[in-house]
Amino acid sequence: MRYAGHTPADQGAPDTMARPPLVRELLLVVGLFLVYKLGRRAANGHVDEAFDNAHRVWDLERAAGLPGEGLVQRLLLHDETLIHLANTYYATVHFPATLLFLAWLYWRRPRHYVWARRVLAVLTAAALALHLLFPLAPPRLLATTHLVDTGRVYGPSVYGAQPAADSMANQFAAMPSLHFGWAVLVGVGLVVATRSRWRWLWLLHPALTLLVIVGTANHYWLDSIVAAALLSVVLAALPLRRAEPVRPPRPRPAVVPQREHAPGYAATGARR
Repeated sequence: MRYAGHTPADQGAPDTMARPPLVRELLLVVGLFLVYKLGRRAANGHVDEAFDNAHRVWDLERAAGLPGEGLVQRLLLHDETLIHLANTYYATVHFPATLLFLAWLYWRRPRHYVWARRVLAVLTAAALALHLLFPLAPPRLLATTHLVDTGRVYGPSVYGAQPAADSMANQFAAMPSLHFGWAVLVGVGLVVATRSRWRWLWLLHPALTLLVIVGTANHYWLDSIVAAALLSVVLAALPLRRAEPVRPPRPRPAVVPQREHAPGYAATGARR
């Protein structure tokens, strides 16, 4: 089955024939999130390697002329309420926004949902592989950056005080940023799946996420750049194709039964 594209028909009633079974999808999505959490925990450790990579990333950004992450953080630190809101956004929006996105697509745009779920699964798997191959300490843990760990100082924080002993999350899985990668997928997916003139405002979600993850010193600019590049590759490999129009079958020509002729008559009906 091919997926729906940007046709007016997509904006009407949902195509229930394209909607997968709900129980199966719930199991798949829950399994995806469990793999995400367990995969990040499996990549925990490698402290020395994570800090060595952090120095390399920081130096590479400065050599490339990227603006310092501190520029964004200083803007947020002007107001304690603002930095608290940024920490709250980082801690509470990531998972719920993605789940609501998938739920809405499942109910209203089932063909788009199947595409988005596949993209999300492949993107997450690729990111987890990079977390294992390239452990990276976030800028808030790197003394060279002189950045504030805003979650720990102002709250709320989703991480333990001792990164190496954190059993709830892997604090050395900064590259790539799935916070940003998922947010871009949500924004782009809603732009594609809706036709409102205001649909482009959905891109504010990844833009705000980028400012938050950088301003709270949880990610480098390069974490987001790599996430966006990775998502671009996945989208190119799993495009959202237009649905082919369903053509009704051609009616068969009516068969006119031939009248049987009585014996002694020719085909023209004349007596022999």
